[in-house]
Amino acid sequence: MVHLIASINSLFWGSLLILLLVGTGIFFTIRLRFVQVRKFRKGIKQLTGDFDLNGKDADHNGMSSFQALATAIAAQVGTGNLAGAATAIVSGGPGAIFWMWVSAFFGMSTIYAEAILSQLFKKKVEGEVTGGPAYYIEELFNKGVLAKILAVFFSLSCILAFRSWWNGVQANSIGEAVQNAFNISPYITGAVVALLGGFVFFGGS
Repeated sequence: MVHLIASINSLFWGSLLILLLVGTGIFFTIRLRFVQVRKFRKGIKQLTGDFDLNGKDADHNGMSSFQALATAIAAQVGTGNLAGAATAIVSGGPGAIFWMWVSAFFGMSTIYAEAILSQLFKKKVEGEVTGGPAYYIEELFNKGVLAKILAVFFSLSCILAFRSWWNGVQANSIGEAVQNAFNISPYITGAVVALLGGFVFFGGS
């Protein structure tokens, strides 16, 4: 079983993944005429136009551009951006930084396309606006059987990833880093991380 999982892991986390991620980014970059360059100035202007340290909190009417950015960063920046980048440099040397820049550049157009599709196909359910890949996958595949299978598969994968795997990987990375740096038990670090997370989950600051 371990060998099977290792084989699947090497397949999807090898050249195939690089081809799919970078290839999709190149496709959208060309299709959207280098939107990450053309609209860079406009994006910065929209981002900083309503920035206010004393601004109001997000409510049912929506959130500001900066609040949306902060929310997106909270979801995007994690173990892969920190421990993953360090692992890449250790494994591939300083040259790995260049290729991370290249993939990040083309990845901008991919995330832009995802965000636009989410806005185009969002729906209002029970008075609340909702959307995302599960919705636009179903719409773009004309609500067929394949569309439902892909949408359900994506949703279940997100539930499994966010509920256990993703959190576990990040907590483990924090625990190992603190243990190596300060010789503190991962159990203590885990308890502190869980406590801090609890303040956020249950409405604290």
